[in-house]
Amino acid sequence: MEGQELPCVLIDCIGGKHGVYEDHVEFLKERFCLITMKEYLENKNFLGKKIRAIYMWYHKPVINEELLQSLPNLKIVASSGAGIDHLDLNLLSSYGVKVSNTPFIVSTDTADLGMALMLASSRRLVEGHQMAISPDTEYFPANWLGAEVSGATLGIIGMGTIGYKVAERAKAFEMKILYHNRKQRNKEERAVGATYCKKIDDLLQQADFVMLAVNLTPQTHKMIGKRELQLMKPTAILINISRGLVVDQDALVEALQNKVIKAAALDVTYPEPLPRDHPLLKLKNVIITPHIGSATVKTRHLMKENMTESIQAGLAGLPIPNEVLL
Repeated sequence: MEGQELPCVLIDCIGGKHGVYEDHVEFLKERFCLITMKEYLENKNFLGKKIRAIYMWYHKPVINEELLQSLPNLKIVASSGAGIDHLDLNLLSSYGVKVSNTPFIVSTDTADLGMALMLASSRRLVEGHQMAISPDTEYFPANWLGAEVSGATLGIIGMGTIGYKVAERAKAFEMKILYHNRKQRNKEERAVGATYCKKIDDLLQQADFVMLAVNLTPQTHKMIGKRELQLMKPTAILINISRGLVVDQDALVEALQNKVIKAAALDVTYPEPLPRDHPLLKLKNVIITPHIGSATVKTRHLMKENMTESIQAGLAGLPIPNEVLL
């Protein structure tokens, strides 16, 4: 692009809590003229007309109608990660703005984390670590036991890219795999030996582990509530690698406190992070990780590259990798 003006791309900021990673900046600046939200707000009239894309990292910058009205030449929003619940797709479409995400890049790491949470919760790794390092521990009790993963029944809710990769890993553990999905996926279920449960209730009643891998939509909002938790086995463990709002957290707290289910392992909550006095943080039968499903060095670099390709394609009028369609 030597001799040509680089296209202007809006980002939230560089570094800090939610900014573009500092070690990604050189790569991006070779391809785009980056404009931070602070720079844009200080010179809206001039920069608003120049911005042609938004590079949305960690759901920032927040996109609303006021912002869209001030960016008349905006063509595409490239969002990191698989979820799109932070975007108003109808609003963006009404302004002629296309959207992309990075679902396939994050699927492997997220599936790995789902398995890690299942293993950690079933074998009580966090409790075991605390016991092993506690200054009060004088002996390891022989009756301190976990639950088996190999040969157990795993119920996957949401057999998309992530759910399928979880199933591939579960197959290696010789697990019986059940899944619930909007549509039956015959090819995938044959590949991993999974059984389709058209009704979610059938899965919940049979599974030793229930793993949530759905997108957050109006249909999946709090899809696991008091009724669903009561259908699960009292020995069952709930694992959530999707979005916090897929679970009714108040109902989950009650179920864990009253031993309706055995335990939960959550990579996602609402809000994130939870208030420091939230009851989930006080329960021994809960593991919570800080939404790290895709948080590996390699995957974050791949996300950056994929988002860059989407922006370049969108601005060139070419097919957009991983375009999100209404």
